[in-house]
Amino acid sequence: MSQDEGIVSVVVGTAGHIDHGKSALVERLTGVHPDRLKEEQDRGLTIDLGFANFALPDGRRVGIVDVPGHERFVKNMVAGATGVDLVLLVVAADDGVMPQTREHLEILGLLGLQHGLVVITKIDAAGVDADLLEVLELELRELLEGTFLAAAPIVRVSSITGEGIEDLRAAIGAAVQRIQPRSAEGAFRMPVQRVFSAQGFGTVLTGIPLSGGLRPGDVVEVLTRDGQRHKGKVRGLQAYGRKVDRVRAGHSSALNIADVDRRAVERGDAVCSPGVFAAQPMWEVRLTYLPSQQRPLEQRETIRFHVGTSELVGELVLLDHERLLPGESGLAQVRLHEGVVAAPGDRFVLRRHSPMDTLGGGVVLGASKWRLKPFKGFVLQRLEHKEQALGGGKEAVLVELRDARAPVRADDLVRAVARPKADIEIWLAELVAEGLAVEASGGKGAPSFVAVETWREAAEAFLAALADFHREHPFLDAAPKLELRARLARPEGLFVTLGQRLTDEGKVRAWPQGFSLASHEVALTPEAQGLAAALLATYQEHAFQPPTPAQALDAAPRDLSPEQARDVFQHLVERGELVDIGDELVFHRARYEEAKDLLRREVEARGPVASGAFKDLLGSSRRYAIPLLEHFDVVGFTRREGDLRALR
Repeated sequence: MSQDEGIVSVVVGTAGHIDHGKSALVERLTGVHPDRLKEEQDRGLTIDLGFANFALPDGRRVGIVDVPGHERFVKNMVAGATGVDLVLLVVAADDGVMPQTREHLEILGLLGLQHGLVVITKIDAAGVDADLLEVLELELRELLEGTFLAAAPIVRVSSITGEGIEDLRAAIGAAVQRIQPRSAEGAFRMPVQRVFSAQGFGTVLTGIPLSGGLRPGDVVEVLTRDGQRHKGKVRGLQAYGRKVDRVRAGHSSALNIADVDRRAVERGDAVCSPGVFAAQPMWEVRLTYLPSQQRPLEQRETIRFHVGTSELVGELVLLDHERLLPGESGLAQVRLHEGVVAAPGDRFVLRRHSPMDTLGGGVVLGASKWRLKPFKGFVLQRLEHKEQALGGGKEAVLVELRDARAPVRADDLVRAVARPKADIEIWLAELVAEGLAVEASGGKGAPSFVAVETWREAAEAFLAALADFHREHPFLDAAPKLELRARLARPEGLFVTLGQRLTDEGKVRAWPQGFSLASHEVALTPEAQGLAAALLATYQEHAFQPPTPAQALDAAPRDLSPEQARDVFQHLVERGELVDIGDELVFHRARYEEAKDLLRREVEARGPVASGAFKDLLGSSRRYAIPLLEHFDVVGFTRREGDLRALR
């Protein structure tokens, strides 16, 4: 059995007011006092996070995080509570409900906690009797009404005498059984809680992984708030102080990482699978403003943003409200002074910059590429779609496809969805099979995709652009590819795929020079027919010394506009009645074939022909003969041998 199989992927955490006995309770449960700093031990005050573990009644071990209760260390409390699945809300019998009891309860709700117990400690304290405990339980039930702890068991304990401790241990075991352990699937991500060096081991980073798993030898990235990526290899792993061959989401873990300088890492940075995550400074969120606040939350307020184990300063931009009233919820963008690693679905807490009281919190919807402006309908609709897709990998991919005008590749979606490329490729294939997405890479490079809505809009635009072109140029068979693509302003891969698919569907006809609607047929007007006949006569007459297109058009009588006249000329080229060899040189088809026939017979009779001899055959000049020979080389009729031409 793997060493990590005896560990439950659930983390227990404490919460509550200062001096209500949280650390003493942890010591009674685990045998380990969680205060590790000398200052904490000297002052008897928990300042930072403490970690321990203990055995459940079934023998499996579960980790516990002890958080500080003092109002000055709420940021440390939030950092610890981020990875917690089951909370013990601790209230001292001799003190009752206090300010940090209420604030911690609000923070736990904002972080999305759903499981917990209420622990009344110090039941052995002087002056505490049964009547006082009954009154306290009534007060607690009133406080907890409407929260995730409304129906939570209340357990009375004494950490001094041990009374109630076994009942608490049993209640924790029962609660753990009801919790779905965190999934070890997906990319690894662990917000860093502690950084230190161990003699002979190098850099050690600790924390609670939020997703994925790691084994020794795996390569990871340590992403720092300044945007740096420090790549290293996992040398060793511990979970709850024991060496293990694997850590996973929900384990309080220590990672020994080679090639990463501990001085480059601090709390709030993240250890991640390579290439999946990035530290970003702007995030889209759904925010709930606490009902306990006394005034509205104003636009662009300076805030402290707590996510993972980070605390960063920034400003809040409300997107669907001018201001938020207490108890209201809204969409917003958080603009931070530094980057932070997060993922859609992460919970966050907002605190006022000064004074540092808790304002609210909510859920991260995704990272922003641009600064968003309030009250933009398409932005709000996109964020609502992101919110609806939270927790669903394939649904999140579809939202990103719908948000992108250009085709996107699996690589482009990795960081947006915060999932490995292999998962995204599977979801993209499923979306295509379900008719919700279309591969639109034109058969070149890595496959790229668009949402079916984007595809339909682009297909309609393609057909509409062709209709416009035919209306403007009724004498031409097809819209040239370059002009059509310029009209559509679509990426090449999507344009190529559109042409292929619409041709296969019979809606479009492909020509060498471009595309036309399948229904389009050229019908020359009498005026156009007259011009066409005049042009053909001119080029027939001038044989191997033809005029330029502009000269021929100027010389021809016409009752058409200059643009219509040029289209008639191009119509003759498209139909092959005139042959355009480039560089303003055009020949009548009969004269072009005559030149080929003269050259063929000369080579067959006398062998390879020099350009001068070919000029004499045509009764023309080098100006026309040499470009014509070079054209014959290009189309594969002849091949050049020094200064001579032979037939291919």
